[in-house]
Amino acid sequence: MTARTETRLAELGLELPEVAAPLASYVPAVRTGAYVYTAGQLPLVDGKLPLTGKVGAEVTAEQAKDLARTCALNALAAVKSVAGDLDRVARVVKVTGFVASAPEFTGQPGVVNGASELLAEVLGERGVHARSAVGVAVLPIDAPVEVEIVVELQASIDQS
Repeated sequence: MTARTETRLAELGLELPEVAAPLASYVPAVRTGAYVYTAGQLPLVDGKLPLTGKVGAEVTAEQAKDLARTCALNALAAVKSVAGDLDRVARVVKVTGFVASAPEFTGQPGVVNGASELLAEVLGERGVHARSAVGVAVLPIDAPVEVEIVVELQASIDQS
């Protein structure tokens, strides 16, 4: 039986990537009880950043929003790596997005909407969450965006 969430990803033309290799001494995700906490996920595609720099300078807000979508997809891959199945996600509890911002850039919420919208598209109501969007001076390897998520898992999967 095909997992419903994986089917939804395919309907959206998306494929869950391999879990991004950590850039330092940490793991991509940790499960404790019914919760999964991801490490900050960069918008890596095949191990590389498609764009680097500050949003509002070298990277446009629209480009950064697309990168935030990639971060969220990478976060879902990290969740699956410890949960076993994305259908076990009862809900996304919290999303934190970090935006490497030019000094005058104040559109961080719009950038992080890329992650929020992807989670809602893939998970429906289970993807609606609380959120923070934070402007920062710089991110690892000059990434424009980084996203971390917290999800609550259900005890068992309803196959109906």
